[in-house]
Amino acid sequence: MDRSRRSLTLPIVLGAIAVTLSITLLVFWLLIAVRELELGPEVSANTWLIVLGSVAFAFIVVVLVLGSAYLLDEMREVRRQDRFIDSVTHELKSPLASIRLGLETLGREGLGPDQREPLRQMMLCDVERLHEFIDSILEASRLAHERGGHDLQPLQVAPVLRDVGERMRLRHRAPTTALLVEAEVSLQVRTDRPALETIVANLLDNAFKYSDPPRNILLRATADEAHGAGVLIEVEDDGIGIPQAELKNVLLRFYRVQGEQVRRRRGTGLGLYVVQTLVQELGGRMRIESEGPGRGTKVQVSLPGRVAAAS
Repeated sequence: MDRSRRSLTLPIVLGAIAVTLSITLLVFWLLIAVRELELGPEVSANTWLIVLGSVAFAFIVVVLVLGSAYLLDEMREVRRQDRFIDSVTHELKSPLASIRLGLETLGREGLGPDQREPLRQMMLCDVERLHEFIDSILEASRLAHERGGHDLQPLQVAPVLRDVGERMRLRHRAPTTALLVEAEVSLQVRTDRPALETIVANLLDNAFKYSDPPRNILLRATADEAHGAGVLIEVEDDGIGIPQAELKNVLLRFYRVQGEQVRRRRGTGLGLYVVQTLVQELGGRMRIESEGPGRGTKVQVSLPGRVAAAS
């Protein structure tokens, strides 16, 4: 941690010193040039030197500023990728260790069917967890390099929300009271079903993951009259919340908020990045609200293409 902080501080300090020295040199150069020139024809004859020198120094300052900003962004990206690799390692080792333990236990003699079935179910859950984890990484990689290609079709919103909500509830082994789904039966939207399922699944996964039992999660879909003919999907939880200063950062790829509350929960920093990218591809809007740590989080996704209900 200290090494990462120093590695970011060094380019910031060097860049600030270089820019300051360049600006100081430019000012002193102009002062000396103006004072040394004699009044008369020589002033106009040497004006082009002052202009050319000023433009050159200004160009150097701009290059230094842009170079420092680019270097800083690259180093931050490397830090996010390092944390991502650590998270991936944890995500892969945990279910693999569980599957290995289950297989070793199944290899023992004297196990009855009532003892084998829970082990089999446990391993199936771990395999499904690995499958969905790999799919999320592949989806994030695809979105980073490819855009578009969605198959837009009219579909009922309520059944999609209920199906995805039940799947996520079972994955997190939460009781039925942990998730409340509210959606009008007649609500329809013209969109891509796999993309919509991915959006809702990632939002619910975060809501379950960053909330402690007893959870109170609300998944709601309503007509979005504020942005024309759209559908507003909201996921609200009473979990650990997000600091105000981090609301924009959580949308970055590989980014996870620092802190013990987040660190002890599995995650890769890809969920909200995938959601935001898909929402933008579908022409929608996304908004994250949180009153701070311990105050829960609310995510709003507005998608265009609402289909008028039949009379």
